[in-house]
Amino acid sequence: MIKIIYEPDKKRVVAYDGDKNIGESTYSKSDNIWIIDHTFVKDSYTGQGIAGKLVALIVQEARKNGVKIIPLCPFAKSEFDKNPNYSDLL
Repeated sequence: MIKIIYEPDKKRVVAYDGDKNIGESTYSKSDNIWIIDHTFVKDSYTGQGIAGKLVALIVQEARKNGVKIIPLCPFAKSEFDKNPNYSDLL
């Protein structure tokens, strides 16, 4: 079973299949802004919506923390373009 875990101390959200890291989305912080700079899912797990779930969890945590997001990573940018409900964080 795939688990999506927020790891704030490492500024990332990680997808695990058991204890194996199969993908992550990372961000950096600048004042009240999180910059999503990288999203990656191992090839054997692509097409399952995992990358979208990684970005969605960063969005959820950003809302909890009252910060804005700059989706620098091309995948994150495409997720923001497809999801108008993310626009409040831009």
